[in-house]
Amino acid sequence: VVDSIESYFGLRKIEVAPDEKGTPRIKLNGKAIMSVGPLDQGWWPDGLYTAPTDEALKYDLDVTQKLGVNTVRKHVKVEPQRWYYHADRMGLLVWQDMPNAPAYEAGAWQEQFEKEFEQLVAQHINSPSIIMWVPLNEGWGQDARKKPDGTTGKPPYDKAATVALAERVKKWDPTRLVNNASGWTDAGGGDLHDIHNYPGPAAPPVEKRRAIVLGEFGGLGLPVKGHLWQEKDNWGYQNMASPEELTDRYVRLLGRLWQLSEDAGLCAGIYTQTTDVEVEVNGLMTYDREVIKVDQSRVREANLGKGPRIEITPLVKTAQDEPAEWSYTTEKPGDDWAKPGFDDSAWKRGKSGFGTDGTPGAVVNTKWDTPEIWLRREVEIGADATRDAEFLWHHDEGAQVYVNGVLAARSGQHTTGYVEQRMRPEGRAALKRGKNLIAVHCTQTTGGQYIDVGLVRLVEKKPKSD
Repeated sequence: VVDSIESYFGLRKIEVAPDEKGTPRIKLNGKAIMSVGPLDQGWWPDGLYTAPTDEALKYDLDVTQKLGVNTVRKHVKVEPQRWYYHADRMGLLVWQDMPNAPAYEAGAWQEQFEKEFEQLVAQHINSPSIIMWVPLNEGWGQDARKKPDGTTGKPPYDKAATVALAERVKKWDPTRLVNNASGWTDAGGGDLHDIHNYPGPAAPPVEKRRAIVLGEFGGLGLPVKGHLWQEKDNWGYQNMASPEELTDRYVRLLGRLWQLSEDAGLCAGIYTQTTDVEVEVNGLMTYDREVIKVDQSRVREANLGKGPRIEITPLVKTAQDEPAEWSYTTEKPGDDWAKPGFDDSAWKRGKSGFGTDGTPGAVVNTKWDTPEIWLRREVEIGADATRDAEFLWHHDEGAQVYVNGVLAARSGQHTTGYVEQRMRPEGRAALKRGKNLIAVHCTQTTGGQYIDVGLVRLVEKKPKSD
């Protein structure tokens, strides 16, 4: 034999079709599935966009599949053909993004963008692992953006153009799903309505024709010393203190994700992300791939939908359910401002939440548009709730919460919606039966701003049987 060639064959059907209740579902070979997996940017500390070896290229897929996922969203990158070969052979489902242009306005670049997109589709038309094309992400190259000279041009892909682009992609490849816009700027086209929610999870309303999916959520950060791109100023949507806390929170998020599938028609959830990427420390693995940060057994059960479901019982309601009156000031108060005995009679009074209109996930009842705000409120807590109460808050940007003068929670990042926050042991020790003083400080530097804090109890329940 002088030479030989081997190949492989894969056959599958992917579609959106109603289930027995009429809810649109993603179906693989006629069976409704929940598409669960990580956002995968494909970055490497030594080669950046280039993996060091073929074994390394496959390693990320091996690890994530062992963690119980069935999906990978290849985010704003096209991999070498070997990556898709591995995904094909392993039976993974791939959401393939088209790399987006950070353009300010419509222009001739769009012709090149669509030409390269069509070539991407043609090049990978025979990869059975790819089940979805994602043309646009979070408005990149979609919305008109303010240019350096302060002017704003014509949107590259407004609502009509976004729908038209999705229709063109569907003509190029009618055998796969088309996600018209992942996150923020849905135009009503394609096969899916995709939202992003950090940490989340959340789901858009059920539609008659399109499936609803959560294209990004999670982003829980855990910097691992000795495995960082840089030693400080690392970033996650919400940072955890230990692998145990990261695992606990991940399992809780996935339990709620599966609840949204069972109760609200959600068809997919993409967790951010496979690995840390430079200053981003929200990976399931470190950037060097030397540490898997989570308890693999527990995370596998959660990804497969076998983990606990979570019932959230409000103890102190947020503005989402019942706006409450707080005392507040935007002028720096005295050092004992967070303690119960502080005199706040000169402070203003306002209904929660506090911020500016247009901030993602905000329920603004009192305008706050200064760099800082301090708030105080007295709440009533039952004796049975002091052991397991946790905060439910939405902060943009960094914030601290005090219970009876004791620091109980803090975050240097912002959220895009309401999230649970574990109470520090010192804060829990300060929480008592009866009246408690909750004090909050929030800061703002750029963009939208918002602060609101409540208390909840999280109760684990067994998953529904198949």
